[in-house]
Amino acid sequence: MTAPVRFALAGYGAWGRYHAMSIHDNPDAELVAVTAPSEASRAAAAEAHPAARIYADAAEMIAEVDCDVVDIVTPSHTHRSLAEAALAAGRFVLLEKPMATTLEDCRAIAQAAAAVGGRLAIGHELRLSSQWGEIRRIIEQGTIGQPQYVLVELSRKPYRLGADGWRYDQARVGSWVLEEPIHFFDLARWYLRESGDPVELVAYANSRDAARPLLYDNFSAMFRCGNGAYAVVSQTLAAFEHHQTVKVSGTKGALWAGWSGALDRTTEPTAFLKVFDGERLVEEPLPRASGEVFELREEIAACVRCVREGVAPVADARDGLWSAGLCLLAEESIRQGKTLQVADLLDTQARGGER
Repeated sequence: MTAPVRFALAGYGAWGRYHAMSIHDNPDAELVAVTAPSEASRAAAAEAHPAARIYADAAEMIAEVDCDVVDIVTPSHTHRSLAEAALAAGRFVLLEKPMATTLEDCRAIAQAAAAVGGRLAIGHELRLSSQWGEIRRIIEQGTIGQPQYVLVELSRKPYRLGADGWRYDQARVGSWVLEEPIHFFDLARWYLRESGDPVELVAYANSRDAARPLLYDNFSAMFRCGNGAYAVVSQTLAAFEHHQTVKVSGTKGALWAGWSGALDRTTEPTAFLKVFDGERLVEEPLPRASGEVFELREEIAACVRCVREGVAPVADARDGLWSAGLCLLAEESIRQGKTLQVADLLDTQARGGER
């Protein structure tokens, strides 16, 4: 009998608890240790997962625990130090998005992963979705021809505060564009993969909160690839419930997908995927439920395969660097009020330029 893949989980906030449940519920995985951010959350972790060792400090857990995977679900500003420590310890790392809050830190993590053979997966779990991932497979099949336009749009209620309010603290979140929009930049770039890397980007945003003008209630960005294909990424946090839309138009046809739930982590969403091949319109059946709770389970299973079979992560360090970089570029475009060239800004930030 094959031994389960051992996971050590850094972070036991709201999303960290879902990670813990997904690991626990996977028969090929074992949760051997948890770092919890507070005394109350440590008690909750110990009660829910009595077989796991409970730690207050993630660095101590990484140094002491014998495991196969370190799963990092901590506030964004901690990602570099913990990822570097786990990679140096020889562990496979599952790192929640964003990869880090600066390009310098993203590059450092990527270098650390490259030094140990790329043993790093970035938490872009939407790629594993029965809905959002199926769109990529339809594109690869040529059903809609070559993609020319992508729209990824979200309408939702405001962010949760996060453990100890970290998600509303710019020193820890870095840029609020790195929160939800990072998933949508990743999807759009993935759908347009054959169009080449993005070459320019422009973004707009505004906020209803005078105390936090950079926590954008409304955000939109557009990036263009070298062959002329382009994508629009847009969200509002000034709405209700959680509703996501993806549209892709190609040289032959188009597709339209939508997902709705009372909450982002509902287990009873409504979802659809309609595909037009230029002649016929069909609604594709989804083989399993769509939603980040379900996709997290797929992400844990994918990590098991990475460890056991040596398969490549569905989103690697380069993907994490690109998605974070596009978010930071969008922040800079808003600040400067103009369209920016992707390479120019990335080069500036690599030299420690102003963000």
